[in-house]
Amino acid sequence: MRLLGFLTVLFFFTFSVFSQNKKFTYTQFDVTVSIKGNPDKDEENPYTHEKGTWFLPDGLGSKFGYGIHYKKWIGLGIHSGINWEWTDKLVVVPVFANFRLSPLIGNDTRITLQLGLGKAIAVGRGGLMGDYKKISLGIQNADDIILFVELNHYSFPINNQRDSGNISLGLSLITF
Repeated sequence: MRLLGFLTVLFFFTFSVFSQNKKFTYTQFDVTVSIKGNPDKDEENPYTHEKGTWFLPDGLGSKFGYGIHYKKWIGLGIHSGINWEWTDKLVVVPVFANFRLSPLIGNDTRITLQLGLGKAIAVGRGGLMGDYKKISLGIQNADDIILFVELNHYSFPINNQRDSGNISLGLSLITF
């Protein structure tokens, strides 16, 4: 809760300091597909004589966030969304603070690192809640579309495991 209080104070302070600037806020929308390794990747299909794929889809996710930025280079926001994991039969709603760093690596290309920290609530699991952490790394183009790889971690026990998480591939749209 202290983190949310700090972020609220930071938002109000930033709004008052930069009130002369035209636009210093952003919105972000992400869509992700989580993947897992295919245990049958080496087995050959008897009809097509092809081997299986290395990875299989294992869930879907979507997140939305709002925050402040400085020249698209650095940003801080509040984000939430929903992640659905098929293998664990788990639906998670994370609420987290998101820190983004996006330095230019070309004329219109940025590399984007995002770190998230907050809480995750498992839907339909009787009040199961824990810490949420995420990290993503992606490439952002001139249209502010990001292709990224993301790691999610939930610190609550599920299916005889101490914690849970996933690896996702995603697409993000940012509006500055």
